[in-house]
Amino acid sequence: MPFCIKYFSSVEVINYYFCKEASMNYLDRITINPDICHGKPCIRCMRWPVEVIIDMLGSGMTIEKIITDHQELEREDILASLNFAKLYLSGRSIKEFA
Repeated sequence: MPFCIKYFSSVEVINYYFCKEASMNYLDRITINPDICHGKPCIRCMRWPVEVIIDMLGSGMTIEKIITDHQELEREDILASLNFAKLYLSGRSIKEFA
């Protein structure tokens, strides 16, 4: 996996440090880099935005089907996307987990 630097600003909803919550919910797999996918939350510095993963699940694809079709993705990447979406939509501050 290529080296990726995680970028964050005070306006962004994401924090790099999720501490215990990150390891429990795989949120450490979510990265933001302004040079990748226009700074959208992505999977492990790859060009896989979280929104695309959620869209595939929403279209009825199973985790197994996504992994079979896109072998660079792992089950934990899909779970990280779901956990990120849950946290983002909950309205809770990411800083609570830092």
